[in-house]
Amino acid sequence: MAKFQHWIAAMRPKTLPAAVVPVWAASGLAAAFDALALIPALLCLAFALLMQVGTNFANDYLDFERGTDGLDRMGPQRAVASGWISVQAMRFATVGVLGLGFVVGLSLLYFGSWWLLLVGLSSIACAYLYTGGPRPLAYNGLGDCFVVLFFGFIAVGATFYVQTGMFNLDALLLGLALGLVINNLLLVNNYRDVEGDRLSHKRTLVVLFGRSYARFQYLFCLLVPAVAVCALSARLGYPWLLLAILPLFGGLALVRLLVAAEDAAAFGKVLAGSAGVVVVFGGTLGGLLFLA
Repeated sequence: MAKFQHWIAAMRPKTLPAAVVPVWAASGLAAAFDALALIPALLCLAFALLMQVGTNFANDYLDFERGTDGLDRMGPQRAVASGWISVQAMRFATVGVLGLGFVVGLSLLYFGSWWLLLVGLSSIACAYLYTGGPRPLAYNGLGDCFVVLFFGFIAVGATFYVQTGMFNLDALLLGLALGLVINNLLLVNNYRDVEGDRLSHKRTLVVLFGRSYARFQYLFCLLVPAVAVCALSARLGYPWLLLAILPLFGGLALVRLLVAAEDAAAFGKVLAGSAGVVVVFGGTLGGLLFLA
């Protein structure tokens, strides 16, 4: 039972809404175009969840091998670093989960085009390259770009495409809004871990530009989504979509908590609040689109 709980912890279940919300909201946008298709939407959800879990597994053992996640880290303990799961077992699980995700992704070719194969392959490659390879994305200031690209534009765009057969500016606006809000989860983690990351030569944007910059970026990742929702509302002619902006004001209140945070518990509250903003914002936006 303890081993099972360790595997669940290694999945980082608190991060999984970041995979669910883009699929939900993109399906709502497809419904607004009278093109909702349940089977491809569920396949996109399965693919997104498997990619998220696989990335988390890879991050767990790769950060351990680089010496980034030690027992002295302020954030939650990692499974490999804590000795709960061996490197070999985590590596095997990573390959298995990403492989299963690839198989699920192949089924989406039936609903789209051959280039979706490139999306699947790039997703798997970046799941490893995020913290692996000679120049890991997360170690060279590209982690934020990865989140906005894959959790925003690609997750929303691909989900919308397999249901509607098209891309448009509405999907891009939705992907931008969700990608930026989800990126605040990474930002809080990097803000918390800045000292340890600096010592382990993990050059996140917070390490490169400092915590003052990070607080500005946190605000930016709330304000731009609000503008994107306004533009989306105007394009679709659905003024009630503006209600989705309200949860973003809750995120603004978190900035003060982020500035004052000094220990794991305080950072945990900011992270939980940021995750709540993702869920409520994305959930509300998707729900309103379904009702459109």
